[in-house]
Amino acid sequence: MTAVTAVAGRRRPRNRQALRLVVLVAIVAVVLYPLIWMLGTSVKSPAEIVNNIGLLPAEFTPGNYAEGWTNFDVSFGRFFLNSAMVSLLTVVGNALSCLLAAYALGRLRFRFRKAWFTVMIGTLLLPGHVLIVPQYILFRSLDLVGGDWPYLPLLIPHFLATEAFFVFLMVQFMRGIPRELDEAAKIDGASPYGVFRHVILPLSRPALVTTAIFSFIWTWNDFFRQLVFLSTLEDYTVPVALTLFIDSTSQSAVGPMFAMSVLSLLPVFLFFLAFQRMLVEGINTSGLKG
Repeated sequence: MTAVTAVAGRRRPRNRQALRLVVLVAIVAVVLYPLIWMLGTSVKSPAEIVNNIGLLPAEFTPGNYAEGWTNFDVSFGRFFLNSAMVSLLTVVGNALSCLLAAYALGRLRFRFRKAWFTVMIGTLLLPGHVLIVPQYILFRSLDLVGGDWPYLPLLIPHFLATEAFFVFLMVQFMRGIPRELDEAAKIDGASPYGVFRHVILPLSRPALVTTAIFSFIWTWNDFFRQLVFLSTLEDYTVPVALTLFIDSTSQSAVGPMFAMSVLSLLPVFLFFLAFQRMLVEGINTSGLKG
């Protein structure tokens, strides 16, 4: 009886592990199914896209990638360059401005600091679609919409620490840095800028990487703001350019559209893969102290 009980006790952990494995595989299958379907559709012929809803194509059509790349008067590579430029400059703007704002709100002491922090957190309640109208009117009045540098309305807000989420994330991260380090630096004669340069900045790398990754992914996938402020084909980014495959005359190129959609995922995937470890570290440590 004791032997049977021992065998049954050993089987329970194995059964639990097997059940967890089955559940995880099912979740991964559900999550990856749309991506696999999109990849399969990108190499299907136009007729097969309508008639075959399966994952694998019956007729392999790699020409969708070449057709999608040269479908417009402008090469699709131009849209990739536009998106890369806007995304990278957004990363720089958010990293610099939000880090400075977070340092002021999280480490320095001045009047109404808590009130300003509360107002900043309150802006998280405002939907971006509500802010887009006054922003457009403001930039239009400054002759920045459709000018020689049409990306300024998309970039300027990010250099002014308008992303409250990233400011909050960095403030929470900095609260986890011992203040004894600041005091030690001040004893050595460091100014507030010196404390920021030699103490806060090196230790804030995980939060900066987290900000950079989310900024890149959100900007790369952004459609609404870029559609509002960009009006010339040569200035379009990837999300806006993908909508051009289906026009008002119903002349659609679904295969090339899915082919370019697959290519548009690669920069985001590679960017995330390169900084995945730092992203997890930054998220885990950003909420240590409230």
